[in-house]
Amino acid sequence: MPQNHNLGRAYHDATKHSYLSVQVNPNYVDAPTQPSTFKIYPKFYRRVQLNVNNPIHSFIWLTSTVTLEKVYKDVPYKLRVNPSAGALYPTEVYVQIRGMQGMIDGVYHLEVENNCLTLIYELIDDGLESYIIPTKSISGFIFLISSVYYRSSWKYQDRSMRYCLLDSGHHLGSIAASAYLHDRDIQLIFDFDKLALNTDLGFENKEFITACVISGEMQEKKVRRLRLKVPFVCGTDYFEANQFIEANYQVTAIQPSCQQKLEQPQFKFDKDKFHQTVYNRRSTRRFRKQFISQVDYLYIWQQLQQPIPTENYEEIEIYSVVHRVEGMSPGLYKGKHLLKAGDFSEQTGYLCINQAIARDCAVTLFFVSDYTNYQTAMQIADFLGQRVYLGSNYMAIQCSGIGAYYDDETQRFLETTKDVLYAMTIGN
Repeated sequence: MPQNHNLGRAYHDATKHSYLSVQVNPNYVDAPTQPSTFKIYPKFYRRVQLNVNNPIHSFIWLTSTVTLEKVYKDVPYKLRVNPSAGALYPTEVYVQIRGMQGMIDGVYHLEVENNCLTLIYELIDDGLESYIIPTKSISGFIFLISSVYYRSSWKYQDRSMRYCLLDSGHHLGSIAASAYLHDRDIQLIFDFDKLALNTDLGFENKEFITACVISGEMQEKKVRRLRLKVPFVCGTDYFEANQFIEANYQVTAIQPSCQQKLEQPQFKFDKDKFHQTVYNRRSTRRFRKQFISQVDYLYIWQQLQQPIPTENYEEIEIYSVVHRVEGMSPGLYKGKHLLKAGDFSEQTGYLCINQAIARDCAVTLFFVSDYTNYQTAMQIADFLGQRVYLGSNYMAIQCSGIGAYYDDETQRFLETTKDVLYAMTIGN
């Protein structure tokens, strides 16, 4: 087993939950001290207000936009198309635009709160390609997902490394959904020089790149690295360093992924309905213990089986614990194969830190992997998770992701030695 794999697993193991650990450290926080969830560059940067009637703007806007504002326990939240653990939204989006009519060639920050693109770097003969796909030039878009990790570690401490990567995977899924609606092919890239990009984008130790998406025409042309370093701007109003997270990221950022042939998915959604699904996606807070149809459940599985458009890959296995699906025996399944029959709803509720949604849903899903690249595996798990969200909501089935569970006990229940990366619930 490769050494870097062992290091990735060691970091994962160090953030495991157990019944005892949750009782000893329940993660109480002082809500008014929550750091800012929006990054804003200084006012003197040039900005482009996004207009949804402009196809370029609309493509970018739908990847990240705020869709609902609500107050929970006297704290205001701006919910977005992409879900986030605790609605803390550690992810930021940067997009390089090259050769697109009406846009200056440059690297932009997507300023979600104010619905605009901020030009943070103007291109000449340089660009992001040099860090990501050397010897190539992209006429179109290069999206970068980053994590401002303190937004999450403020609440979840060391385990927030998982949540940052899981949120990144969901955000990649949101980009993929917008690309589908705008008739654009994409390619996810996980293996590239993230550490150099962090430095040249002026992130210091307070933000780090997790993944990249390219969409456009690729040409054989050498592009040099950014000729200037982007000035530092912090993504939170205050910051507390977490050495565990920073060391974890530095090591796992250079792990090699498994490789596969690039293949595009072929979805067949009604686009008007799917657009509404993307915009109205929500994480449910409770289920009413209703049954869902087997046809709808298998439709969701069909979306999971579509190719993931990337050459960097980690295999994700999905276990499903069926509680309430018409025509299906309750029990533990691997994929669609029944491993053991029985009503395990109380057990899944317990395993997911006694959360009622894991007991009362129709199906509880667990994503596991024996990865070589920790960052890639975590993000692909949640990229698939975004497909579960959208596939479920498209069929009028509710959904919620779960990042907290008793790791070792869940492994024993599933009878696997592979790491449990994520859990999800669907139902009504």
